[in-house]
Amino acid sequence: MSVQMVFPSYIYRGRLDGAPALNRAFAREIEQLHDLDDHGRAWSEKHYVNGYSSYSSMANLHETSPNFGELRDRLEPHVRKFARALNWDLRGRRPRMTTCWANAMGEGTHHTLHLHPMSVISGVYYVNMPPGSSPFKIEDPRMGLLMAAPPRAATAPANEQPYLRIQPKPGEFILFESWMRHEVPPHRGKRPRLSVSFNYEL
Repeated sequence: MSVQMVFPSYIYRGRLDGAPALNRAFAREIEQLHDLDDHGRAWSEKHYVNGYSSYSSMANLHETSPNFGELRDRLEPHVRKFARALNWDLRGRRPRMTTCWANAMGEGTHHTLHLHPMSVISGVYYVNMPPGSSPFKIEDPRMGLLMAAPPRAATAPANEQPYLRIQPKPGEFILFESWMRHEVPPHRGKRPRLSVSFNYEL
């Protein structure tokens, strides 16, 4: 008799070398984007309250900014490695970054549960995580199918809980399959929580 784990889900975590200098450049550029991006600020007032995101206005920053382009280039080997770990049969294709945008979460800003349709790998790079920063939260993909299943014990490992909470540090990044639902709870810090989000398609 045995108990086996089946149908696992994977995430990939890493850290970029030389992150402090890159993060300083990102912090300056995100502040500039906020000041220049009238459409993004207007969208954020309705959909990203007390924060700023260039998601609706400038989501191709990897193609227009040297800093974001450098991030794309430095993530490339990690994305390839993650795709191999997932045992995908890509048939000669490769994931390529198609969207990339900046986020600045003010106090109380949050991002509710969502996924990224039409993409295969999504991710976040963390520019800063001031005191009070909210974690990155991933939902168990089986959540809607558990029916009468009892709740997990509080002592169960983190990867067996209904939600996985990750508290990243500046310079770290997370890659995950785009169908995985995720969210960012309300930011409780006094200083903005800065990050860069991105998607890959085949």
